[in-house]
Amino acid sequence: MSNDILTSLLSDYEQKKHKAELNFEYKKNELYKKYPRLKEIEDELNSVAISETKNILFGNTSSLQNLHLKIDQLRNEKNAIIKSNNISKEFLQPSYECNLCKDTGYIKSGTSATVMCNCLKQKLIDISYNKSNISSLKKENFENFNEKLFSENISENFQISPRQNIVNIKNECINFIKNFDNVETHNLLFIGNTGLGKTFMSNCIANELIKNGKTVFYQTAPVLLETIIDNKFNKYKDTNNDKFYQNILETDLLIIDDLGTECLNSMKLSELFTILNTRLLNLNNKSTKTIISTNLNIDNIFNNYEERIGSRIAGFYDIYYFFGDDLRIKKRSMC
Repeated sequence: MSNDILTSLLSDYEQKKHKAELNFEYKKNELYKKYPRLKEIEDELNSVAISETKNILFGNTSSLQNLHLKIDQLRNEKNAIIKSNNISKEFLQPSYECNLCKDTGYIKSGTSATVMCNCLKQKLIDISYNKSNISSLKKENFENFNEKLFSENISENFQISPRQNIVNIKNECINFIKNFDNVETHNLLFIGNTGLGKTFMSNCIANELIKNGKTVFYQTAPVLLETIIDNKFNKYKDTNNDKFYQNILETDLLIIDDLGTECLNSMKLSELFTILNTRLLNLNNKSTKTIISTNLNIDNIFNNYEERIGSRIAGFYDIYYFFGDDLRIKKRSMC
């Protein structure tokens, strides 16, 4: 992964942070003009905090209790003013794009070490690997989910209409998102022909999880496996490639699209098994999930792939079938 990309992103972060804090200072000053007592309370709190620090440094702990009481009184008065005047939170703190890292790109871990925030990880993954795969997240989300595109006619094979089926799948996907961190939550296998909403549903899930601070790695099976093989051969020529495999194994959600369209060989089968199996192990007590979409049914998967791959998918993935009319053709006819 290029250091130039990281440098550019951190520069963007610095600008966003600076803008958020400038906006906050402006809003805060406007608030103080309207409610001068809030400014007085803020100044008094700062003064008391300085006194408290001095007393601790010089070992004078006898007056600390009185200082703590003063702080509590000032905070209670401040909260009362805020509540009685229905003052919005946007006036009380900077509006960062990421409240976790406060637009710095880095956070403190449990050991006080500084680690990269997931928001920055996701941007790096998008630029370096996802590229155009999830560029449609803004329009492909649950807010734009339209069940009316699906027929109400009952399917003889499934004894349910495509519309009711897609609504059921949507509800299960929402449950998947809600219970994402639960190690008991299964992965997802989307089965069906092209144009039936598998990619749209994957994007809906990706969208929500990214909002929740999760990292998402999205790639088609052919590109994913080819890139892994290429990186294996180029490992010692380009050290920037080392992160690719690590991201595949450790990203919160891995979406493998179009499984079954790749040209298989023993090396790719081995790599695919390693990916699926490693992610099932939830290494480092981290819940990692995988979504696979394919035109193959479960029997085809067992026939085309090794038994150990088929058994992992059958045993640890919830399977959902997409059926009905090709939505791409239907949308074109509606235009």
